[in-house]
Amino acid sequence: MFTKAFVALTSLACAAAHGGVLSYNIAGTEYNGFVPYNTPTGQSTIQRQWATYNPITDVDDPNLACNDPGTTTDPQLTATVAAGSTVIAYWNNPWPHTIGPVMVYMANCNGDCTSATPADLDWFKINEAGLISGTIGTENRHLFDLPGTWGMGELVADNSSWTVTLPSELPNGNYMLRHELLAIHTANQPQFYPECAQLTITGGGSGTPGPTVKFPGGYSATDPSIDIDVYSQGNQDNSTYPIPGPPVWPAS
Repeated sequence: MFTKAFVALTSLACAAAHGGVLSYNIAGTEYNGFVPYNTPTGQSTIQRQWATYNPITDVDDPNLACNDPGTTTDPQLTATVAAGSTVIAYWNNPWPHTIGPVMVYMANCNGDCTSATPADLDWFKINEAGLISGTIGTENRHLFDLPGTWGMGELVADNSSWTVTLPSELPNGNYMLRHELLAIHTANQPQFYPECAQLTITGGGSGTPGPTVKFPGGYSATDPSIDIDVYSQGNQDNSTYPIPGPPVWPAS
């Protein structure tokens, strides 16, 4: 379980850097996240390890699935939750970036997630928010003075948290849940912030999740949503942003 004091202290430490998910609320139960820069020994959490507040900057990074190193904690926990439940991920507050999409993926571990390697899993997307309104472009490089509203801006506005409903069609089983922020405020230099947690789904349905991708492999460095300059003249009036990755399952 997490405490408000823990979140506040960790947020102060992250303020001058970037960061990640500090804690989760899963169907009303609160869970601590992993604490980077500390030994994993004794950190009992549902979250996979992430070593630093720094982003991943290469789409082919072997740790793109669940951050660096993305390995298990000691001991590793798994949260049991019913399909259709709500999951809230809390990032360090305030999250420092407002330009870019938010994406949430899941992957069936086909067994115990604790023994699963994130790069080997098949990931499907359950939630996304890109350019919500306005235009991509801005001539002003001040991050909070933008013509468009982004998913990441909405995350910041909601106390640096993101709420997602697990699909009711999701079959029972053990899954990895992957939140990802893609910050594109630096021209042609994307910043990926993936975070993973382990879930056991109960009360599920009979849906077939997909399409799926692997990480790395799901993105290309030349994707127009990744290799992008939001300050370019061509984006000043551009109101269309193609969110990277597969479409959301189930389709709305």
